[in-house]
This record gives sequence, C-alpha cells and structure tokens, in this order.
Amino acid sequence: MADFGLRSYQEEVVERALRRENIIIWLPTGGGKTRAAVYVAKRHLETTEQAKVVVLVNKVHLVEQHFHKEFKPHLGPEYKLEAVSGDSVQKDFFGKVVEKSDVVICTAQILFNALTNTEETKHVELSDITLLIIDECHHTQKEAVYNKIMRYYLEKKLKGEQKLPQILGLTASPGTGGAKILEKAVEHVLQICANLDSTIVSTKDCTAELKEKVPRPYKSMDIVDKRPQDPFGDHLKSMMQKIHNFMPLPPDFRLRESGTQEYEQDVMTLEQRGVEEQNRILAQCALHLREYNDALLINDTLRMIDAYRSLEDFYDTKTDNSIDETDDFLVGLFQENQVKLRKIAEHSQYENPKMGKLETVLLKQFGPDVQSRGILFCKTRRSTHCLNDWVLNNRVLQEAGIKAAVLTGAGGGISHMTQNEQTDTIRKFRQGALNLLISTSVAEEGLDIPECNLVVRYGLLTNEIAQQQARGRARAPEAEYSMVGQTGGQEVRREGINELLEELTGQAIAKIQEMSPHDFSTKINALQKEALIGSKVAEMHQKEKRGRFDASRVQLLCRNCFKSVASGSDIKLIETLFVNVNPDFQKHYNVGEQVIKDKIFEDWEPGCSISCNDCNKDWGFEIKYRKIVLLPTIAIKNFALQTPEGRTTVKKWKNVSFTVEEFDFQEYIQDNFPDITID
Repeated sequence: MADFGLRSYQEEVVERALRRENIIIWLPTGGGKTRAAVYVAKRHLETTEQAKVVVLVNKVHLVEQHFHKEFKPHLGPEYKLEAVSGDSVQKDFFGKVVEKSDVVICTAQILFNALTNTEETKHVELSDITLLIIDECHHTQKEAVYNKIMRYYLEKKLKGEQKLPQILGLTASPGTGGAKILEKAVEHVLQICANLDSTIVSTKDCTAELKEKVPRPYKSMDIVDKRPQDPFGDHLKSMMQKIHNFMPLPPDFRLRESGTQEYEQDVMTLEQRGVEEQNRILAQCALHLREYNDALLINDTLRMIDAYRSLEDFYDTKTDNSIDETDDFLVGLFQENQVKLRKIAEHSQYENPKMGKLETVLLKQFGPDVQSRGILFCKTRRSTHCLNDWVLNNRVLQEAGIKAAVLTGAGGGISHMTQNEQTDTIRKFRQGALNLLISTSVAEEGLDIPECNLVVRYGLLTNEIAQQQARGRARAPEAEYSMVGQTGGQEVRREGINELLEELTGQAIAKIQEMSPHDFSTKINALQKEALIGSKVAEMHQKEKRGRFDASRVQLLCRNCFKSVASGSDIKLIETLFVNVNPDFQKHYNVGEQVIKDKIFEDWEPGCSISCNDCNKDWGFEIKYRKIVLLPTIAIKNFALQTPEGRTTVKKWKNVSFTVEEFDFQEYIQDNFPDITID
C-alpha cells in the first residue's frame, strides 16, 4: 500500500474491504476517504474476475471531480473509466457504458434509472456490478435515491441471490438522526448500516496519526450583543400587526413569535388552510406575512437594506396584479410605508452588529500582504448574494485584498449557478484569483476545495453533520473556525448542541463496533426485513391514495386566484414532467421568459415560463417535445385541487389523489393533428 501513498490509518480502515466485506469507512472531512476507496477499487480490479466498479455520488459536480482528481490518475492507464451524469450523452446508453467499462462514476439517480429502465441500451442489473462505492453514504435513508438503490440490493439478498456487489460506503459522519440519547443514536447508525448491508469501520490503532494529519482548527465563538435599537424590525412588525387585524384568523389558531422559523411554519399552514377553505383573504394575508417574516430574518442576519430589497422585489411582482380588495390592501400597505422603510434602512447607527463582527473576523485573517483562503457559509442563496454585495462595497475589506465570489447549488432558477459557473468559481479559488467563497451548503460536502485557513458559519441553524463538514474545510495549519452569532441566539445554542451530538455519534459507533458479529448480523437482518416491509406497505398506501378519485372528477385551480383551469384527466406524464395535453389550457396562461436548464434532455427542451393570465401566478414552463409539440409542464404546488371531497393542496405530484397516465405521443398527434400519419 505504501507505493499508493496511503497513510497508516487509511490502510487500517480498508483491511476488511480488501477481504471483500461490506463496510462503511468513517473518517473526518479531509481524512482521505476517497483515496482509500480508489485503492480498494484498484485491488478489486486486480483480483476479481470480470470486475465492474460503480462509484455513486449524490451531486453532479462530484462526478467529474472524482473522475479527474482521484480515479483517473490512479486507474486510468490500466482500466477503462467513464464519468456519467445528467449532463452526459452517455446516460442515454448507460447499460452499454457499464458493459464496456471497468469503472463508472455516476450520480445515484443515473444508476437508479438504469435499474428500473427496461430498454436494453439503458438497463443495468445489480449483478452486473462487483463493487459498489457510495460516497457520502449517510444519505442512505428514507426515500433518498441511495436508499432506493439499496432496496433493490436488499430484496435480492433476502431472496437468497448470491451475485450481488460488494458495498463500500464513505462518510465523515452518519449523525444521530435527531436522537438526543445514546440508545436512539445507536438505532439510527444501525439503520444506516442495515440499509447499506455494511458494518462501520474507523481507525483504532492509528488515531494519533489521524489527529496529526487532520487537525481540528482553532474554534472562535464570535458573539455580539443584541442591537440596542431596531426601528426597521419594529416598523415591519407594526405593518404585520395591521395585516393580523385585517386577516380573519381562525379562532383555533395561535401565531407564534414573528421573526422566527416557527412563525414561518404557522403562516405556511394558514396559507394552505385558506386555499383549502376557499378563503382568499386568509391565504393571501398569510402569503404576504411570510415575506415580512423573511424580511425580519434577513434583518436579523444581514443588512437592513437587504431586508428592504427582499420586500421590494416581492411587491414589484404584485403591483400590477391586483384582483380584489385583499390585494389592494396588502400592496397599498407596503407602498404607504415604502419610503419610511427605505429611510430607516439607510441609517448606519441602526445596522446589524453581526455584520461588524463578521468584518472583524475576516480582517483577522485577510490583509494586503497575507495569503489567506476562506469560506463563509450562510443559509440561503439570497444571503450569499447579499454578503457578496457587502464585501464588494466594503472599502476596508477591499483594501484587505478580499476577492470574493458566490458558490451555490446548480439548478434552473435565476439565483442558481450553472455547472460551468460552479466549476469556474472553484478553479479561480484554487488558483488564487479568488480567496473567499461565500457559499451555501454546496461547499460543505465533497467538493475538492483547497485547504482554507478560515471557515465562518454565519446565521446558520444546521445539524451536526453539516457543522462537522463545514469545520473540516479549515485544513490549513493553524486554521480558524469561526461561528458568528448573537448572545442567546438560536445559532449559538445550536452550535453547542451539535458539538454534543457529534460526541454522541462517536459513542454510538463505538457501541456498535463492540457488538459481537452474531448480534450485529441478527440485528441488521431484522432491520432490513422491517425496512422492506415498511417500504411495501407505504407503496401500497401510496397506490391506494393515487387511485382514490377518477382523474376526470378532479379540477386544478390556480392557487392564487382560485380560477379553475384544468381537469386531472388533462395531465399526462413525460419522464418526470407532468404536462397538460388539453389545447384549451393555453387560454389560461401568459408566456414569459425563456427557461434555461443546465443539461440536455433526450426527448425535450425547455421553452418559456408560464403564468396565470388573471393574477400572474407562476405555474411552470413550456417544453418542446421531440422538436414538434409544444406542451405546458406545471408544478402542482402552484395549484389547488378540487376533489369530490373538497379542496386540497399538495407539494408534489406523487401525493395527488388520482392516477396520472403516461403520455402517448401517437395518440396525441392523432387527436390534435388528424391529417398527420405516423407509421
């Protein structure tokens, strides 16, 4: 192993994998889990007849990273490797790619699609794979795609099938699953072991070397007192009280304190209730109160002007779309107070003290003649852009040589980054053209980011796994990990709780490692059987729910103005898209801007966004199917469902109470273009 460059603790944790046992490697962020996995893959390829290694990752950007940074350099000269993601043309021939390759690195969704697809060029059997490596394997839970893949594995295992791949999981922390006591934490980790059909392995003999090579950064709790005066927040709350007075709050409902996550949950519940009870005043007031609550949360974390702009952006979309007195009142309230809010936001003496503390933390590590790299973690995409704007317009930070950029998850929204933008930002950070990344959680897990001497968690309420992964980014010698918060604030309390949960995770793993092989195996088998039974029962309930009503007896209503616009029978399924095939639906919507997707699809391409032509509520976007047919695809969260038993709402299509049939292209052409014949 020495010629491969493994450290002693890495050699120790791979021993059982080299004996073809299913294991989870538990090493901290920066401990070299991926390098250890590459070594296991190499030895497996050398010693296994007709070996086939598949490496699963949970994020698209990790496909190319693992391919170029780890697997290709060590295995490329001798073996055929392929990297496949949703952006790759190879995904359409995935079965053939697996057949002709020795090592395939792909997103988990690609493999799951291949397991369920019956087309020969796309289909893959688990028995085709001899070693399955699962990165960030703590996600193998509940309905995550990793777990769906492993259910296939467990079904075959419990049927007695012998030809199954060896499993190698990688994680920096399985977490406690929300458990606060040791017994429940043990149950959580055992469930992950059961889901992966693996035991969990960590270093025992080389802990000193691990601590030396992966030292914990110096931790700084940078706490500020609550701002003595908050006229901006106070004025927002007075506006919210006027909405409370206008809104017919149900007598059985009590709103919790504004400016909290709990209040946000309350108003989301009220909005849903308003829609279902056909009470538009309640629904719209709740919707607007959520925006005010978001502004309070932003005011608590960022600048007053950022909170003001969040409301301004929201009301810019509402000004010309009033349909009744409720809209007139809500829009009018903001317009009446807009100038005053803006003036308060421009008074620096009322500014958020956390921002001043953050400036101090950054200046401790950055300076004109100091070579530093840092990551500033915050909660939302909006937060990253606000903080980046603050850095760019802060003279002191610019003089300190800070060159910042935003790093967020890839996606199709306006605030999402494309895959190429992500790659370019990380490349510039690695080369030194940038020295501060302002990031959401995308940079916590797996990304190949150079050693940092500063990691800051700002305004974050996350679990212990995210906290450990963020801290693990501070790998440079004498690195600092800073938590910026307010005295008595939720984020400060959460930081302390997470440290206790991290210790609890270690204790739970130690307990499991003390179990006898017989006791462990018995427990794992029982959990696997329970999980499969539970999955099948849930699936049966889901099928019953989907067949509850005939599709033609369900009407879709715009969630904002309650206009009836479609029948459930108009909806058909194309891959993962739900489209309305009734040509009359076009009469109900306006067409907006072109939608951009960061990938190419086999049978369709995105068109323009669509919105209700009465109230401008966003509905979805058009697609061009097979370069011929223009079809609107809609997001069910933007609609209410009128069923024979009343009105309801759902967040996802899988939860609707009627069956959606597959789209039949030939039938659609015949019905709508009778003069066209298809052989």
